[in-house]
Amino acid sequence: MALQARDVEVLAITTVAGNVAVEQATRNALYVVELCGSDVPVYRGAAKPLLREYVNAEWFHGKDGLGEHNYPAARRSAESLHAVDAIIQTIDENPGIMVVTLGPLTNLALALARHPGLVQNVSRFVIMGGNPCCEGNVTPAAEYNIYVDPEAARIVMRSGLPIELVGWHLCRGDAVLNPRDIEHVLSLGTPLAKFAVECNSTAMEALRVQTGEIGICLPDPVAMSIALDPGVCNSASEHLVDVEVSSELTRGMTLVDRLDVGGDVRNADVWRNVKRVKVCWTIDVPQWKRALIDALSSRRV
Repeated sequence: MALQARDVEVLAITTVAGNVAVEQATRNALYVVELCGSDVPVYRGAAKPLLREYVNAEWFHGKDGLGEHNYPAARRSAESLHAVDAIIQTIDENPGIMVVTLGPLTNLALALARHPGLVQNVSRFVIMGGNPCCEGNVTPAAEYNIYVDPEAARIVMRSGLPIELVGWHLCRGDAVLNPRDIEHVLSLGTPLAKFAVECNSTAMEALRVQTGEIGICLPDPVAMSIALDPGVCNSASEHLVDVEVSSELTRGMTLVDRLDVGGDVRNADVWRNVKRVKVCWTIDVPQWKRALIDALSSRRV
Protein backbone atom coordinates (compact mmCIF):
# COMPACT_ATOMS: atom_id res chain seq x y z
CA MET A 1 0.00 0.00 0.00
CA ALA A 2 2.81 2.40 0.85
CA LEU A 3 4.63 1.65 -2.40
CA GLN A 4 1.46 2.37 -4.37
CA ALA A 5 0.60 5.59 -2.49
CA ARG A 6 1.11 8.57 -4.79
CA ASP A 7 2.26 11.05 -2.15
CA VAL A 8 4.50 8.75 -0.09
CA GLU A 9 8.20 8.06 -0.48
CA VAL A 10 9.31 4.75 1.02
CA LEU A 11 12.97 5.14 1.94
CA ALA A 12 13.77 1.64 3.20
CA ILE A 13 12.27 -1.75 3.93
CA THR A 14 13.82 -3.91 6.63
CA THR A 15 13.19 -7.57 7.39
CA VAL A 16 13.25 -9.58 10.60
CA ALA A 17 12.64 -13.13 11.81
CA GLY A 18 8.86 -13.15 12.12
CA ASN A 19 6.20 -15.15 10.31
CA VAL A 20 9.08 -16.86 8.50
CA ALA A 21 12.84 -16.90 8.95
CA VAL A 22 14.63 -13.68 8.04
CA GLU A 23 16.12 -15.16 4.86
CA GLN A 24 12.67 -16.04 3.54
CA ALA A 25 11.22 -12.75 4.75
CA THR A 26 13.91 -10.93 2.79
CA ARG A 27 13.20 -12.97 -0.33
CA ASN A 28 9.49 -12.15 0.05
CA ALA A 29 10.11 -8.44 0.52
CA LEU A 30 12.29 -8.30 -2.59
CA TYR A 31 9.62 -10.12 -4.59
CA VAL A 32 6.86 -7.75 -3.49
CA VAL A 33 9.00 -4.67 -4.16
CA GLU A 34 9.66 -5.97 -7.67
CA LEU A 35 5.97 -6.76 -8.17
CA CYS A 36 5.18 -3.15 -7.28
CA GLY A 37 7.74 -1.86 -9.76
CA SER A 38 9.77 -0.17 -7.03
CA ASP A 39 13.51 0.09 -6.46
CA VAL A 40 13.33 0.84 -2.71
CA PRO A 41 16.27 -0.80 -0.91
CA VAL A 42 15.62 -3.88 1.23
CA TYR A 43 17.82 -4.59 4.25
CA ARG A 44 18.12 -7.95 6.03
CA GLY A 45 17.73 -7.72 9.81
CA ALA A 46 17.80 -9.83 12.96
CA ALA A 47 17.62 -13.59 12.53
CA LYS A 48 16.36 -14.27 16.05
CA PRO A 49 14.76 -12.47 19.01
CA LEU A 50 16.90 -10.72 21.61
CA LEU A 51 16.67 -13.47 24.24
CA ARG A 52 14.10 -16.02 23.12
CA GLU A 53 14.13 -19.01 20.84
CA TYR A 54 12.65 -18.00 17.51
CA VAL A 55 9.07 -19.16 16.83
CA ASN A 56 7.67 -18.84 13.30
CA ALA A 57 4.07 -18.59 12.08
CA GLU A 58 4.35 -20.99 9.15
CA TRP A 59 1.24 -22.80 10.38
CA PHE A 60 -0.74 -19.69 9.50
CA HIS A 61 1.04 -18.20 6.48
CA GLY A 62 2.63 -21.28 4.90
CA LYS A 63 6.24 -22.36 4.88
CA ASP A 64 7.24 -19.51 2.59
CA GLY A 65 5.01 -16.94 4.30
CA LEU A 66 3.12 -16.33 1.06
CA GLY A 67 0.75 -19.26 0.84
CA GLU A 68 3.21 -21.69 -0.79
CA HIS A 69 2.67 -20.70 -4.42
CA ASN A 70 6.34 -20.98 -5.44
CA TYR A 71 6.86 -17.36 -6.32
CA PRO A 72 10.17 -16.80 -8.11
CA ALA A 73 13.12 -15.04 -6.56
CA ALA A 74 13.47 -11.36 -7.31
CA ARG A 75 16.10 -10.27 -9.81
CA ARG A 76 17.99 -8.18 -7.28
CA SER A 77 19.38 -8.85 -3.82
CA ALA A 78 19.16 -7.22 -0.42
CA GLU A 79 21.57 -4.44 0.43
CA SER A 80 24.79 -5.33 2.26
CA LEU A 81 24.07 -2.93 5.14
CA HIS A 82 22.38 -4.56 8.13
CA ALA A 83 18.80 -3.47 8.85
CA VAL A 84 19.72 -2.02 12.25
CA ASP A 85 22.33 0.24 10.68
CA ALA A 86 19.91 1.15 7.90
CA ILE A 87 17.26 2.13 10.43
CA ILE A 88 19.64 4.37 12.34
CA GLN A 89 21.03 5.96 9.19
CA THR A 90 17.64 6.52 7.55
CA ILE A 91 16.06 8.08 10.64
CA ASP A 92 19.09 10.29 11.31
CA GLU A 93 19.10 11.57 7.72
CA ASN A 94 15.35 12.21 7.59
CA PRO A 95 14.10 14.15 10.63
CA GLY A 96 10.34 13.89 10.95
CA ILE A 97 10.20 10.48 9.30
CA MET A 98 7.34 8.07 9.95
CA VAL A 99 8.24 4.49 10.85
CA VAL A 100 5.86 1.55 10.42
CA THR A 101 6.56 -1.92 11.81
CA LEU A 102 4.70 -5.02 10.67
CA GLY A 103 6.64 -7.73 12.51
CA PRO A 104 8.53 -8.38 15.74
CA LEU A 105 10.38 -5.32 17.06
CA THR A 106 13.86 -6.82 17.32
CA ASN A 107 15.53 -4.51 14.78
CA LEU A 108 14.09 -1.39 16.40
CA ALA A 109 15.11 -2.47 19.89
CA LEU A 110 18.66 -3.03 18.69
CA ALA A 111 18.68 0.35 16.94
CA LEU A 112 17.44 2.09 20.09
CA ALA A 113 20.07 0.37 22.22
CA ARG A 114 22.76 1.64 19.91
CA HIS A 115 21.31 5.11 19.29
CA PRO A 116 18.59 6.20 21.77
CA GLY A 117 18.58 9.69 20.27
CA LEU A 118 16.87 8.52 17.10
CA VAL A 119 13.59 8.89 19.02
CA GLN A 120 13.78 12.65 18.48
CA ASN A 121 13.65 12.35 14.69
CA VAL A 122 10.52 10.19 14.41
CA SER A 123 7.20 11.99 13.92
CA ARG A 124 4.96 8.90 14.00
CA PHE A 125 5.70 5.29 14.89
CA VAL A 126 2.92 2.91 13.85
CA ILE A 127 3.15 -0.62 15.26
CA MET A 128 1.10 -3.54 14.01
CA GLY A 129 1.11 -5.63 17.13
CA GLY A 130 -0.57 -6.43 20.39
CA ASN A 131 -4.06 -7.31 21.53
CA PRO A 132 -5.03 -4.41 23.77
CA CYS A 133 -8.66 -5.42 24.21
CA CYS A 134 -9.06 -9.03 23.20
CA GLU A 135 -7.62 -12.54 23.16
CA GLY A 136 -4.32 -13.25 21.48
CA ASN A 137 -3.73 -15.21 18.27
CA VAL A 138 -0.72 -17.24 19.41
CA THR A 139 -1.61 -17.65 23.10
CA PRO A 140 -4.76 -16.57 24.95
CA ALA A 141 -2.79 -13.57 26.20
CA ALA A 142 -0.61 -12.47 23.30
CA GLU A 143 -0.52 -11.43 19.66
CA TYR A 144 2.22 -13.00 17.55
CA ASN A 145 4.48 -10.01 16.79
CA ILE A 146 4.77 -9.07 20.45
CA TYR A 147 4.93 -12.67 21.69
CA VAL A 148 7.91 -13.58 19.49
CA ASP A 149 10.20 -10.97 21.02
CA PRO A 150 8.56 -9.47 24.11
CA GLU A 151 11.81 -8.00 25.42
CA ALA A 152 12.25 -6.05 22.20
CA ALA A 153 8.63 -4.90 22.35
CA ARG A 154 9.08 -3.68 25.92
CA ILE A 155 12.20 -1.70 24.96
CA VAL A 156 10.32 -0.03 22.12
CA MET A 157 7.19 0.67 24.18
CA ARG A 158 9.31 2.30 26.88
CA SER A 159 11.49 4.29 24.47
CA GLY A 160 9.41 7.44 24.27
CA LEU A 161 8.75 7.01 20.55
CA PRO A 162 5.42 8.53 19.38
CA ILE A 163 3.79 5.10 19.16
CA GLU A 164 0.42 4.34 17.62
CA LEU A 165 -0.52 0.77 18.51
CA VAL A 166 -2.65 -1.04 15.92
CA GLY A 167 -3.73 -4.31 17.48
CA TRP A 168 -4.79 -7.61 15.98
CA HIS A 169 -8.44 -7.00 16.84
CA LEU A 170 -8.72 -4.31 14.15
CA CYS A 171 -8.47 -6.78 11.26
CA ARG A 172 -11.27 -9.01 12.53
CA GLY A 173 -15.05 -8.96 12.31
CA ASP A 174 -16.34 -6.64 9.60
CA ALA A 175 -12.73 -5.72 8.68
CA VAL A 176 -12.13 -9.26 7.35
CA LEU A 177 -12.27 -9.44 3.56
CA ASN A 178 -15.40 -11.55 3.12
CA PRO A 179 -16.12 -13.65 0.02
CA ARG A 180 -17.83 -10.71 -1.71
CA ASP A 181 -14.84 -8.46 -0.98
CA ILE A 182 -12.47 -11.12 -2.33
CA GLU A 183 -14.52 -11.41 -5.51
CA HIS A 184 -14.34 -7.62 -5.90
CA VAL A 185 -10.57 -7.62 -5.42
CA LEU A 186 -10.08 -10.33 -8.03
CA SER A 187 -12.33 -8.47 -10.47
CA LEU A 188 -9.80 -5.61 -10.49
CA GLY A 189 -7.66 -7.76 -12.74
CA THR A 190 -4.31 -6.35 -11.66
CA PRO A 191 -1.23 -8.38 -10.69
CA LEU A 192 -1.34 -6.88 -7.19
CA ALA A 193 -4.99 -7.83 -6.69
CA LYS A 194 -4.35 -11.42 -7.74
CA PHE A 195 -1.28 -11.62 -5.51
CA ALA A 196 -3.08 -10.13 -2.48
CA VAL A 197 -5.68 -12.88 -2.53
CA GLU A 198 -3.44 -15.72 -3.64
CA CYS A 199 -0.66 -15.19 -1.08
CA ASN A 200 -3.23 -15.35 1.73
CA SER A 201 -4.66 -18.74 0.76
CA THR A 202 -3.20 -20.65 3.71
CA ALA A 203 -3.92 -17.72 6.05
CA MET A 204 -7.57 -17.79 5.02
CA GLU A 205 -7.90 -21.45 5.97
CA ALA A 206 -5.94 -20.91 9.20
CA LEU A 207 -8.27 -18.06 10.16
CA ARG A 208 -11.30 -20.28 9.59
CA VAL A 209 -9.82 -22.96 11.82
CA GLN A 210 -8.75 -20.53 14.54
CA THR A 211 -11.68 -18.10 14.75
CA GLY A 212 -14.42 -19.49 12.52
CA GLU A 213 -14.31 -16.36 10.37
CA ILE A 214 -14.62 -16.86 6.61
CA GLY A 215 -12.34 -14.59 4.62
CA ILE A 216 -8.95 -12.94 4.80
CA CYS A 217 -7.78 -10.92 7.81
CA LEU A 218 -5.12 -8.37 6.94
CA PRO A 219 -3.52 -6.87 10.05
CA ASP A 220 -0.51 -5.41 8.21
CA PRO A 221 -2.55 -3.57 5.55
CA VAL A 222 -4.89 -2.26 8.26
CA ALA A 223 -1.89 -0.82 10.10
CA MET A 224 -0.48 0.64 6.90
CA SER A 225 -3.81 2.20 5.99
CA ILE A 226 -3.80 3.99 9.36
CA ALA A 227 -0.21 5.09 8.80
CA LEU A 228 -1.13 6.53 5.40
CA ASP A 229 -4.41 8.05 6.61
CA PRO A 230 -4.83 8.50 10.38
CA GLY A 231 -8.55 9.06 9.83
CA VAL A 232 -9.01 5.33 9.22
CA CYS A 233 -8.69 4.97 13.00
CA ASN A 234 -11.92 6.47 14.29
CA SER A 235 -11.45 5.77 17.99
CA ALA A 236 -8.17 6.09 19.90
CA SER A 237 -6.87 7.13 23.30
CA GLU A 238 -3.52 7.42 25.06
CA HIS A 239 -2.57 5.16 27.95
CA LEU A 240 0.43 3.70 29.69
CA VAL A 241 1.29 0.49 27.82
CA ASP A 242 3.75 -2.21 28.82
CA VAL A 243 4.63 -5.73 27.71
CA GLU A 244 4.83 -8.81 29.95
CA VAL A 245 8.23 -10.49 29.77
CA SER A 246 8.44 -12.56 32.97
CA SER A 247 5.44 -14.87 32.93
CA GLU A 248 5.27 -17.78 30.52
CA LEU A 249 1.49 -17.79 30.93
CA THR A 250 1.10 -14.21 29.73
CA ARG A 251 4.37 -13.71 27.81
CA GLY A 252 4.01 -10.90 25.28
CA MET A 253 0.72 -9.61 26.65
CA THR A 254 0.19 -5.90 25.92
CA LEU A 255 -1.03 -4.34 29.15
CA VAL A 256 -3.00 -1.14 28.58
CA ASP A 257 -3.71 1.02 31.61
CA ARG A 258 -7.19 2.10 30.50
CA LEU A 259 -8.20 3.28 33.99
CA ASP A 260 -4.96 5.22 34.55
CA VAL A 261 -4.11 3.37 37.74
CA GLY A 262 -0.48 2.72 36.76
CA GLY A 263 0.56 6.05 38.24
CA ASP A 264 -0.97 5.32 41.63
CA VAL A 265 1.41 5.07 44.57
CA ARG A 266 0.77 1.35 44.95
CA ASN A 267 1.93 0.78 41.33
CA ALA A 268 4.74 3.32 41.19
CA ASP A 269 7.64 0.85 41.37
CA VAL A 270 6.34 -1.40 38.59
CA TRP A 271 5.10 1.31 36.19
CA ARG A 272 7.82 3.94 36.75
CA ASN A 273 9.44 3.53 33.30
CA VAL A 274 6.29 2.87 31.31
CA LYS A 275 5.34 5.42 28.62
CA ARG A 276 2.05 6.61 27.20
CA VAL A 277 1.06 5.13 23.86
CA LYS A 278 -1.78 5.97 21.48
CA VAL A 279 -3.98 2.89 21.11
CA CYS A 280 -6.37 2.55 18.18
CA TRP A 281 -9.57 0.86 19.31
CA THR A 282 -11.77 0.90 16.20
CA ILE A 283 -11.47 1.68 12.51
CA ASP A 284 -13.74 2.98 9.76
CA VAL A 285 -14.12 -0.35 7.97
CA PRO A 286 -15.51 0.98 4.66
CA GLN A 287 -12.71 3.55 4.53
CA TRP A 288 -10.08 0.86 5.21
CA LYS A 289 -11.45 -1.38 2.46
CA ARG A 290 -11.59 1.51 -0.01
CA ALA A 291 -7.94 2.26 0.72
CA LEU A 292 -7.01 -1.35 0.04
CA ILE A 293 -8.99 -1.46 -3.21
CA ASP A 294 -7.38 1.78 -4.34
CA ALA A 295 -3.89 0.36 -3.76
CA LEU A 296 -4.68 -2.91 -5.53
CA SER A 297 -6.36 -1.14 -8.45
CA SER A 298 -3.13 0.49 -9.56
CA ARG A 299 -1.89 -0.58 -12.96
CA ARG A 300 1.44 1.16 -12.58
CA VAL A 301 3.13 -2.23 -12.28
